Formats: sequence, C-alpha cells, structure tokens
Amino acid sequence: MSSFVVHRDGHEASAEELAPLAFAGYAHFTAMQVREGRVRGLDLHLERLRVASMELYGRALPDDRVLAGLRTALRAGPADLSLTATVYSPAGEFTRAEAEPSLLVRTGPPATAPRGPLALTAVGYERVLPAVKHVGEVAKTYFLRQAVERGFDDAAFVDRRGRLSEASIWNLAFWDGAAVVWPDAEKLGGITMGIVRRRLERLGVPQRVQEITLDDLPALAGAVVMNSWSPGIAVHRIGPVPLPEAPDFVETLHRAYRSEPLTAP
Repeated sequence: MSSFVVHRDGHEASAEELAPLAFAGYAHFTAMQVREGRVRGLDLHLERLRVASMELYGRALPDDRVLAGLRTALRAGPADLSLTATVYSPAGEFTRAEAEPSLLVRTGPPATAPRGPLALTAVGYERVLPAVKHVGEVAKTYFLRQAVERGFDDAAFVDRRGRLSEASIWNLAFWDGAAVVWPDAEKLGGITMGIVRRRLERLGVPQRVQEITLDDLPALAGAVVMNSWSPGIAVHRIGPVPLPEAPDFVETLHRAYRSEPLTAP
C-alpha cells in the first residue's frame, strides 16, 4: 500500500484533472500528520479551511464534504502518513470568475522533524495574507536556502516594526522562565500552536502574547519552532543572539501536545 495518494473531490485524481493545477498559486491548504488513521486538532483544521475559503472565494466547502474526502484518501494509504488538504477554485487564477471550490487531498510518508537545536537567521519579510495558509510562497523556500548558505538552519521573519513573527514553515514560541510567550505580530495561526495553547491552558501553564524584537531576546530563557512535524524544536540562536536550549520548556510543549486526543476524520 503506497503512502502517495492524490484525490480530487473524493476520487483518485487523473493526470487530466491535475494538469491545470501544476504551479497554480491561488489556493490554500492545511497539513497534518496522521497516526493510526487519526489526527490531532481536527476541529482546528476544518476551521482553518472554512475561514480561508471565505477569505479567498467567499464560500466554503461543508465540513462533511471535507471529512469525506479525508476519509477516502486515508483508506487508500497506510495508517501513518502525512496529509495535505488543498482547497482551490476550478475557475483558476487571474480571473474574477466564481466556482464552487474543490478539494485536493494528497498523502505521503510520515514526516520526521529535525532534532535541533536550530540556528535561525533573521530576515525582514512579511507574508501577504499572513492569516491564510496559501500556496505559491516562493519566499519561504528562498529564505530557507539563503539561511543554509549563511550557515544557519532556517530563517525567522522580522516585520517592518522590528517584531519577530514566525519562521519559514514554523510558528515561534518563547519562554521567560515561567510562562510561554507567543510573538505579537501578523502571522499564520498554526494548528499545532492552537493545540498547544489550549492544552497549556488546561494544564495551568502561564502564557501570554507579547511583541518580541531581537533586542528582547537576551532577556528570554528559551525559544522553539513548531509545526505539524513537532510541537517544539529548540532554537539556540536567532541572528546574532544566543538562546538557552531550555529542555524543560520543550518538554512542557510536547507534554501539552500529547494531551490532545487523536481523532479519526
């Protein structure tokens, strides 16, 4: 049974159906790690797709249709895999024509997160429509490649006000020694971040939102990146500023994430 499956609106996608989508950039998606046929934060994934569809298309697919598409793709693959659900308009790009959105579900082998700790270069960049997880973002890969060429592992983004917002494909989180600190800036609200935040609240772990600049980093006791691959990978440097690895902070985030139940679509 192959990990690689591509379904369009609940059926195996043909080359004819996929050809118009090659390199198309007006679409949005959500990505998840599936384990034993189940995922964490399914409600957050569905909400993300609804909200982004309303923003881009003015209409959204019903949740039951999305869930049916996920289930069909999952039945065609192994129990553990990576899954990306993309919503796009068949009307295509560079047009004001409207059409009922379609759902493309793609699966592949389960992802393995880097071990860390990571060093992030700091670059000035602000994503267009940062609250939408949209496709076609060449800058994220470009800045990643530039970071590696400079001896870093990845890139963190700094907005025009000097605030750290997010990293290339990651959310950022910080630790002040007692509380989790989430950066206050325009950014994508990650699903893993949403899971961790609600679980930290249930565990009684203090957390707050605060503007964070490079000048603020020396006063902090740790930093991580997180996405669907991991709820926390230690960051030991952002730009020229070293940071403690804070293993207790990392373990707290992982513990919070593990407390979120896995749900079958």
